Amino acid sequence: MAAGGKFAYPDDAAETPDSLTTIYEFVGFNVQWEQAIGIVLGSYQKTNGVAFIGNNGTLVVNREGWEVIPEKGRMDAVSFQRSQDNGLDKHMVNFVEAVRKKSVEGLHAPIEAGAHIAIFSQMGNIAYRAKKKLFWDKQKRSFNDKDADQYLAKVYHNGYNLPKV
Repeated sequence: MAAGGKFAYPDDAAETPDSLTTIYEFVGFNVQWEQAIGIVLGSYQKTNGVAFIGNNGTLVVNREGWEVIPEKGRMDAVSFQRSQDNGLDKHMVNFVEAVRKKSVEGLHAPIEAGAHIAIFSQMGNIAYRAKKKLFWDKQKRSFNDKDADQYLAKVYHNGYNLPKV
């Protein structure tokens, strides 16, 4: 289920909301995803990143580094640890090299991991557009809702067709 809207830039051409909160329910745990564009500093005084909130503390990570914030003395704090290199650049170089070689051998992150995250990300956007709680069927690769399933593939116009491979 997801809620949000276009608040920071309501008149731009973007189709996705600039502010969105999505709750994903899994067996044994939940994930709450929040995103916002147009806010100078978000949670934890960072311009971007992700926070893993647990019972004992919170791990805050972005491309600059990471830190651990304890929950009421349940663990020791770990001050901000700056990244030692630019992992994003290394990841992109590794991916482009694999594309050039036309081989997945040597990829540092499997294609399936990227596909899983892409599906996960789009589920929040689709739940927002459908304005309801949805359930994903991993085997069928569809939702429990035909109206929501319409967002799984784009209807192309102006004569464009995906190339046959």
